[in-house]
Amino acid sequence: MRTWQAAYRGQIADDFLDSLSIEERTGTWRRMLAESMPGRACLVAEEAGRIVGFAHVSPSRDEAAAAGTGELTAIYLLEEHWNSGVGRALLERAVDLLTEAGFDAVTLWVLGTNTRAQRFYEAAGWARDGATQVSDRGTFTLLEVRYRRGLAVSDSPTPDEPPARLEMPARPVSPTSTTPGCCAELS
Repeated sequence: MRTWQAAYRGQIADDFLDSLSIEERTGTWRRMLAESMPGRACLVAEEAGRIVGFAHVSPSRDEAAAAGTGELTAIYLLEEHWNSGVGRALLERAVDLLTEAGFDAVTLWVLGTNTRAQRFYEAAGWARDGATQVSDRGTFTLLEVRYRRGLAVSDSPTPDEPPARLEMPARPVSPTSTTPGCCAELS
């Protein structure tokens, strides 16, 4: 929740951001992580046992998505970890997991006003594909733009094999992958 508040302050109404509930978000994520779905995973970055960021991937939620399209549904870091390399490591590992699961493309949605995030994705090889969507939040609306990236076909490992080890850059932060039904250390 703090990651949302930091990332979207000035882009989303302060009263909405200030009203976010940790209990509500915790319940939503517990339900989502408990649901078993092939191709879904949540990566977290930890520092001294404390979660400092996460990324979530799944098959694309877009109705018109081609078969074989995955989605980066979320990636957030605590503000003090921005520009540290942790976000890039999470993004790269999320893309690797989708590739290993057999997806051939991946998309994500980002606020049209979030130029910081757009620069981050573009630097990692993502490009806008022209799609937009408007999310009605009751008292305000959000315009989102879609980014897309092709994925290399993976020969190995297969989705049933444990994820490979991931070394984090220069900071004592280790990512952990939470897959349906288990948790696996990546570093």
